[in-house]
Amino acid sequence: MAIKVQIPSALRRLTAGASSLTCTASNLEQLFSVLDEKFPDLKPHLRDDKGQVRRFLNIYVNEEDIRFLGGPEYAFQEGDEVLLVPSIAGG
Repeated sequence: MAIKVQIPSALRRLTAGASSLTCTASNLEQLFSVLDEKFPDLKPHLRDDKGQVRRFLNIYVNEEDIRFLGGPEYAFQEGDEVLLVPSIAGG
């Protein structure tokens, strides 16, 4: 089952400029494994030292916050669009 992952401009410096990726992953853990393999520099920006999703990383599936869909256990469906959004502070 294919899903599309959108990578925002704030993270593209870690993906050699790639703005999206299509892959087969059935859940968030598998998706992060694919991203770790393809873009190793991205890994520390997605998960903390304990392997948990970083506190300031928001993940949306079809424009819905993944936390409201079941969190990391959410099972991706064919054609899902995943958006990784890091919180950016500034003033």
